Formats: sequence, structure tokens, C-alpha cells
Amino acid sequence: AREVYRLVCDETHALVKEQYALLNEEILPLLASEGIRFLKRADWSPAQREWISAFFFREAMPVITPIGLDPSHPFPRVLNKSLNFAVELEGRDAFGRSSDAAIVQAPRVLPRVIQLPRELGDSEYCFVFLSSILHEFVHELFAGMKVLGCYQFRVTRNSNLFVDEEAVKNLRTKIQGELPQRHFGDAVRLEVANNCSEAMTEFLLGHFNLTERDLYRVAGPVNLVRLMQVPDWVMRDNLKFKPFKPGTPKALEKSGNVFEAIRGGDTLLHHPYQSFNPIIELLEQSATDPQVVAIKMTVYRTGTDSVLMQSLLRAAQNGKEVTVVVELMARFDEEANIGWATKLEEVGAHVIYGVVGYKVH
Repeated sequence: AREVYRLVCDETHALVKEQYALLNEEILPLLASEGIRFLKRADWSPAQREWISAFFFREAMPVITPIGLDPSHPFPRVLNKSLNFAVELEGRDAFGRSSDAAIVQAPRVLPRVIQLPRELGDSEYCFVFLSSILHEFVHELFAGMKVLGCYQFRVTRNSNLFVDEEAVKNLRTKIQGELPQRHFGDAVRLEVANNCSEAMTEFLLGHFNLTERDLYRVAGPVNLVRLMQVPDWVMRDNLKFKPFKPGTPKALEKSGNVFEAIRGGDTLLHHPYQSFNPIIELLEQSATDPQVVAIKMTVYRTGTDSVLMQSLLRAAQNGKEVTVVVELMARFDEEANIGWATKLEEVGAHVIYGVVGYKVH
């Protein structure tokens, strides 16, 4: 197992290195050539700096609580994959307390990418990372102290739920009890800014009980997934893939009633190339059709906002026999599944809990 883990780590380090090389050497320069820039602190104009400063004091500072590390203030609990900053300090704070280090946790309510007003930029679109803003103004959080360094970091934790479904009588209750602790599992990876000092890196590795193999130094934001929202803000269709519209089989297009179409012959749907709407329409029609007496389904992943589950609720409320096998161990969707299962039970549906084996999305 250790040998396999070593091989996985080697591969993962290579992938992460390639990922940030693509970002910094290809993607960001190409975006800049198209008038879409991500501004570094050194590139801020006086007008931009003034606007960003106002943003920090208005939006960020009120929701940030810095935690100085000393005997009376231990290292805070760091959520799985949350953005945090390790700050090296010198001197005493306003209360006369001295601390060599502090942790600043970036609240999830704050956007990780901020778009500047168009009139402030020399490009069509200008963006600033939240990490750049906090780096620039972190000294405002430590009055009377000198900030020697500020480094973003992120911890990935083991988020598996350790539940033996054969040994537990009430699987739902056991999983509900496990869910609150998911974000505080054992650390398995530490990502830090590539300029993080050796002293701070060793301190963080020691605190999370990790080794050098578990350390990833990154040249940019630690969570690149947050960049996924940027294309929605940029109105440049020539830089985007054309929207894909899944098709609908002709037999289902001709008939407004799914049951009539099925009577004419079987229809194979190939997702995601063909639309999922016929499935939704089938359930919605089943919920109100007086000839439908029973609906039986296996549900694996639903999400918190599910038209499919709403149809099942409506069917049960209309007096139909609704039986649903709910997968409780659907990774990261356990809470949503339990919530829907509870609602189904409340309207008289028969819910079977368990570890299914067939995954029905």
C-alpha cells in the first residue's frame, strides 16, 4: 500500500505542476491578449487600488476573524478544502500580546474572484483574486504588529464516512451522526503558496501530521475550481464553446404524452447526448395519470433541488403507491438523499434504505 501511495503521489505532483504551468504560461497570457486580465498587486493602478481598498474594508474585513496562535488561542479547526492564510508576525498587538503567527480563514461567503468596474481597467475585463486582496491588506487585521509574511494554504481531508452498514441497525441515524464531522477528517494533502517560508511550511506540516510527500507548492490560487464562474461574466461568445443542446428522439417529439410514445415502441435514450426531459415528463405524467397505480425507483444521486423527487412526492400525495430505494452512501450527497427520503416518508411513500449497488442518477 505504501508503494502504491508513493506512485500516486508522484503522478499527482506531476499533474498539479502541469496544471499551474498551463494556467500561468498559456491560459492567463492568452486571456490577457483577448482583453481579459487577472491583475497582480504590482499591476494595480492608483484608482484600482483605491477601489480594492474600499472593497476590503466594506466587504471582507467585517467578516474576517484573525486568530493569533498562542497558548490561549490554539490552532483553529480548518475545514476541508477551505481557503486559509498563515501569517508570520512580529511585535505586540493592541492588547500587548505577542504572537509569532496567526491564521486568517477566508469566509466562504466571500467571492474568490472579484471583477473590477470596467471604467477602472485598461482592458475590457479585469479581475482580482481574493487572495491578492488579503495579501495586500492583511496588515490591517493586526494593528501594532509587523507582518513578515502571508501565505495561502488549503488542506484536503479524508471525507469518507466510516460506517459498517452490516453492523449498524439504523443506517440513516448513523450516517446523520457522521456527517457533521466529515469536514474535519484526517488531513491527507497540504497545498501552500510557492513562496511560503520553510519555517511556516514545516509548522503547517507538523500541525496536520503530514510529510513532505503530502505537500504541494502551487503558483497561483489554491482552488482553481473557483475560476469556473469567470466565463459566465465574460460576454465573449467567440471565446467559448457553442452551447450544446441535447436532442430528443423523434418518437417522443411527435407525441406530447410519453405513454403513447412508449406504446408505439421502445425508445433508447443516450445521455448526455439526448435530453433527460423525457424521463422527467414520464414521472410528472405518472404523478397525475389516474391509470398509474404504482411507481418504483432506485435513487442514487438527487441534489438539493430535484424536479424528479418533487414528482415522486406529488405522486405519493395523489395516492399512488410510491416505493423508492434510496442509496444512503452516495458520496457527498448523503445529506440530500436523507432529506428527500424523510420528505417521501412524510407523504406516505415507502422508502428502503441501504447500499444499493446499481447507481441511478
